[in-house]
Amino acid sequence: MTPPRGRDRQRDGRSSQNGPPRRAPLPELGGDQVEGRQSVLELLSVGRRTVRKVMIAQDQDASPLLDKIEELASRMRVPVETVPFLRLDSIARTESPQGVIAQARPLEPVALEDLCVPTRKGVQPFLLVAAGITDPRNLGALLRSAECAGVTGVVLPRHRSARLSPTVTKTAAGAIEHLTFAVVGGIPAALSTMTELGVWSVGLAGESTKSLYDLPLGEGPVALVVGSEDKGLAPLVRRRCDAVVSIPQHGALPSLNVGVAGAVAAFEVARQRTKAPFSSN
Repeated sequence: MTPPRGRDRQRDGRSSQNGPPRRAPLPELGGDQVEGRQSVLELLSVGRRTVRKVMIAQDQDASPLLDKIEELASRMRVPVETVPFLRLDSIARTESPQGVIAQARPLEPVALEDLCVPTRKGVQPFLLVAAGITDPRNLGALLRSAECAGVTGVVLPRHRSARLSPTVTKTAAGAIEHLTFAVVGGIPAALSTMTELGVWSVGLAGESTKSLYDLPLGEGPVALVVGSEDKGLAPLVRRRCDAVVSIPQHGALPSLNVGVAGAVAAFEVARQRTKAPFSSN
């Protein structure tokens, strides 16, 4: 589960000293319109990308979050525009923007290889592969759980997948500001590349007879692979996973929501990683 030598690339987009030049990432993720108080606050707090403007609806009740947003925007010299509720709602792309919208530079993806090496702090890759999640609320909820569990990178397919729309960013509650994304042409090919780089991929499938809880997930690079809402893992994606497991259930329903299943699995990895440093004692 240790990445092969000779692929020690940094995550700033540069190739290793002897490696081939890398194509520039495409600005295809989205994330340019951020709605919701927590999401806008994280956008400003993290300072990862340029914020062009913040719009706040007039005549709102006092809110510590709004106060903090205005304070941060002022400190960062981001223009703050106070607008009528009706205008804000006409600009919003979610049902309830909570009285605040920010416009920012879109998030830029990185190369898949950059996700498959330890972070600058030495943390082993812990990846989430969203193999065809099309519901933006499911993707947003999954990203929020993933960030809280310590996921270091997210892999999205270029086609048949939700992007970082305002609904995704709002549901994720600011998680996208802390996550790094790669966009790939196909998940099966990406999984093969990840295997070559030493990342162990674990697919979630409700019908599998193998339990998630029987896998050793606490050490080394690992990727959780979750499929689409209706069909789960595609056959070729499933074959490319190093292991396919299920989450044991004890009720009458046949399966978990994809966002919930991904969250349970991510926190199982986090639990094992927390115990791993003490396992040899």
